[in-house]
Amino acid sequence: MPRLRVGSRASPLALRQTELLLAPLLRARPSLEVEMVPIRTQGDRRGGVGGVRDFTDRLDLAVEEREVDVAVHSAKDLPSRPLRRVEIVCTPVREDPREALVLTRPGTLASLPRRARIGSSSPRRRAQLLAVRGDLDVREIHGNVGTRLTKLDRGEDGLSGLLLAVAGLRRLGLEDRISQRLPLSTFLPSPGQGVLVVHGRAGDERLRELFAPVHDRSAFRALAAERALTAELGADCDTPLGAWARLGGRVLRLTGALYSPDGSRVLRGVHRGPANEPEQVGRVLAERLMERGAREFLPPPRSPRP
Repeated sequence: MPRLRVGSRASPLALRQTELLLAPLLRARPSLEVEMVPIRTQGDRRGGVGGVRDFTDRLDLAVEEREVDVAVHSAKDLPSRPLRRVEIVCTPVREDPREALVLTRPGTLASLPRRARIGSSSPRRRAQLLAVRGDLDVREIHGNVGTRLTKLDRGEDGLSGLLLAVAGLRRLGLEDRISQRLPLSTFLPSPGQGVLVVHGRAGDERLRELFAPVHDRSAFRALAAERALTAELGADCDTPLGAWARLGGRVLRLTGALYSPDGSRVLRGVHRGPANEPEQVGRVLAERLMERGAREFLPPPRSPRP
């Protein structure tokens, strides 16, 4: 392959994530020529506001139509069932999947005063905050990471803090903005949070071989379990669903939780299974949650993707 054309969203975080993914690949493949191809989506033009399918499908269509050879995604943004003619060819080592509380002054979640106003664009994060601190004023906020931090620093809308992903802040070199890393025992991440995914055309074994030096099997298996849970439940990006899989030897432990929008109800479950059968682990946990009433937390069934 004379030159690898790598598609990425045009947002600062997406471009930085792509650079971080490519750096070890270029060290392993020093003769490889790489061309980064920023692809603007409607969401990027609106400052980060747009549907997940707008963000992801535009990149995957570029792969299908051979505008680029591969596309780099944040795994948490991917629908549970991608376009049929693309597939995962690489998942590098997972970044910290935890949530970050970013405050205007030193403090923690426990030290925030009653009615403190916290911003988040995620239904899951808002529900989790309210489950722990029902006295907080949790407001919806949109925009890329930089836009949200600017709104916080300017004191817009009376914000005292934000809830963001540790992974994104670390990748942008903004780790010093983190006031508190929230525990995974309480704040389960979005399925795939902290994982980057390289999509290529289905069946292209050259790409798998090319990316083999930076592919991490543990990240791939954890992601497979979390995505299988999401798909089996029929959840989408607006579902308050948290999931976290971790490997210990030959065993994979998957924790999942569904939240009511106001955080007053939480349905949580754990399943352990063989590490080499991550999809089955996810499906089993989904079945158990459904048996316990998960349907009332989920959106109505949608028609299959084309």
